[in-house]
Amino acid sequence: MRVLVLASRNAGKLTEMQALLAPQGWQVRLLSEFSDGAAAEDAPTFVENAIAKARYAAAVSGLPALADDSGLEVEVLQGAPGVRSARYAGVDADDAANNAKLLAALADTPEAARIARFVCVMAFLRHAEDPVPRIAQGDWQGRILSAPRGDGGFGYDPLFEVTELGCSAAELSREQKQARSHRGQAMRALLAQLPRGGDGG
Repeated sequence: MRVLVLASRNAGKLTEMQALLAPQGWQVRLLSEFSDGAAAEDAPTFVENAIAKARYAAAVSGLPALADDSGLEVEVLQGAPGVRSARYAGVDADDAANNAKLLAALADTPEAARIARFVCVMAFLRHAEDPVPRIAQGDWQGRILSAPRGDGGFGYDPLFEVTELGCSAAELSREQKQARSHRGQAMRALLAQLPRGGDGG
C-alpha cells in the first residue's frame, strides 16, 4: 500500500478516510504525526484553502496529501459564513458560539427564506510542488432551522435541516449522513480521480 497524509488532526476523520481509501490501496496518516503547525486558511475560496492545506501537509511529510475545506453558505447572508464558517463568531469560537451567531443573524428571516448549503472542496497533491492538484467538490442543499435539533454530528449540523427527510443533519446516522453530505459527495468524486495506491501515479 502507498501512504498519504491527511491534512487534519481529527482521529474520527482519519478513520472515515481510511475506510474509504484502503480499498484503493492507500494507508492514511494524520498531519499531527509530522507537524504541530498548520497552513494558513486565509484565502477567499474553499479551493485555495484546500490546496494550501494539502500543499503544507505534503511539504512537512514528504508524502502525497489530501485536504478538505468546507463550510456553510446561507443565501440571505450573501453566502456567509462561507470560508469563515469555523471562525464565524471569532478565531477561537466553538460550535455553540458559531450557531448562536447564525441564529441571531437569521432571527427576522422567515422559514422559506432560510435556504442554505454545505460546501466541501477536496484537494489531492502527489507532492508539495504538484502543479496539477486533483480537485473535487460536493454540496448539500437544505435550510437553517430556528433552533438546534439532534445531538449527533458537529459544527452547524444541529441547525441544518435535511429538507427531504424533515430532520436536522445532527439527527442522521453516520451512514445516512455519509450518503448525503457535501463531504461524502466530494470524497466519492475524488476517489474516482485518484490513482490506486499500488500504481505509481
